[in-house]
Amino acid sequence: MVQIMKNKDWKVEWYTIIFRHDTKKGRLFDEILLVIILLSVTVVFLDSMKSIHERYRWLLLSLEWLFTFLFTIEYFIRIIISPRKKKYIFSFYGVIDLLSIIPTYLSLIFAGTQFLIIIRILRLFRVFRILKLVRFTSASIYLIHALQHSREKIMVFFGSVLITVTILGTIMYIVEGPDSGFVSIPTSIYWAIVTITTVGFGDITPVTPLGQVIASILMLTGYAIIAVPTGIITSEMTRDKSRKPVHSKECRQCNTVTYVHDANYCINCGEKFEKPAP
Repeated sequence: MVQIMKNKDWKVEWYTIIFRHDTKKGRLFDEILLVIILLSVTVVFLDSMKSIHERYRWLLLSLEWLFTFLFTIEYFIRIIISPRKKKYIFSFYGVIDLLSIIPTYLSLIFAGTQFLIIIRILRLFRVFRILKLVRFTSASIYLIHALQHSREKIMVFFGSVLITVTILGTIMYIVEGPDSGFVSIPTSIYWAIVTITTVGFGDITPVTPLGQVIASILMLTGYAIIAVPTGIITSEMTRDKSRKPVHSKECRQCNTVTYVHDANYCINCGEKFEKPAP
């Protein structure tokens, strides 16, 4: 009986650390996980560069297996402590967690699949859970408020674009290879950014049919991407204007001007504002 209770306590403790992002231990775990993910992705980048690969091949390989081992342990711990194991396994994050460790094991059988580890960058979506909005300021109050209210959406959007160009750049590196100018993953990501923004310098061009199909999709996607941030900000500005009008309040103590309509105290010195005469 005591042993069962100890097992339950262990699961509760780890559930708090891994799944409860609003706790101190949960935030610390997320921060450590973020660092490990970024280091792992960096190793993949470096390994795709010929000069670095030839010089530090075994070090990079050892680091990749270390990261894969850590992610594998984390994945199985999540399954063990999850109250709804099947729901986690087939959830978006559960599938991404699994896909982030499979390529390393597949590389033992199929050469080149280790670069698909780049899909591990999708785990950065977890970071968006802890993003928070900040405050106000300046005479362009409606624009500032719109940017503030939509900042989380915009950051998620640009994060998604970054993840997209990283994955597609890596795929192009595998599909085209150095002979077509895609000499490394960073170079391929550069090509993806140039293509998705519809700039198209033409210094790197896909030559295989599959590469050209991917490039075409990326170009068409670029037009839609340009409109998204504009729509988000415009929507927030329209919504902000329909709210209560924003009036400035000047502190009599330090002369700081505050642009928050419901502020009762100065944001600089803490002096209480006088109530306006009726």
